[in-house]
Amino acid sequence: MREFSAVVFGAGGVGKSALTVRFIRDEFVENYDPTIEEEYRRPIEVDGEHSLLEVLDTAGAEQFTALNEVYIKSGRGFILVFSLTQEASLQEVDNLRKQIYRIKGENSRVPIVLVGTKLDLANEREVEHSSLVELSARWGVPFYETSAKRNWNVKDVFEDLVRQMRARYPVEPNKKRKKPWGHGSHCVIM
Repeated sequence: MREFSAVVFGAGGVGKSALTVRFIRDEFVENYDPTIEEEYRRPIEVDGEHSLLEVLDTAGAEQFTALNEVYIKSGRGFILVFSLTQEASLQEVDNLRKQIYRIKGENSRVPIVLVGTKLDLANEREVEHSSLVELSARWGVPFYETSAKRNWNVKDVFEDLVRQMRARYPVEPNKKRKKPWGHGSHCVIM
């Protein structure tokens, strides 16, 4: 079973933990409790292939952003989370995206999924769907509008990221070692 590590980034209070816990435990976290760092592991089947996904839920508070560089270096895929009800949170995601490319390399094909949360709060929405379509095309990353509370599109986010990571980090075939006395070797007696 292949293992992948994903890092969940975004501003404080946008719903990173709610999204992550909904995916991992299929529960909705009602109360906001600022996260410093939480690590989860869950088996996931995508397109008939089983994988183990390790998800690192990071802090959104500014005092912990120094850890971002460590997370970016170790992460293989990234979920950039903003709130559909808070347009300013989209700018934080753009800053994180730029930091990821700065550390991973501008030309690297980094697996990234852009996620707008709180889709169920339609009356409070500040980020228009059409602007996300344009932004997604410009950045070259898929986006999802989700609701952890209603469990809308949550699984799709993680499945998309796993597909991207599988494509970006293919299985390396085992290099055949030459065995001095193995099959196909010849013994010469003189």
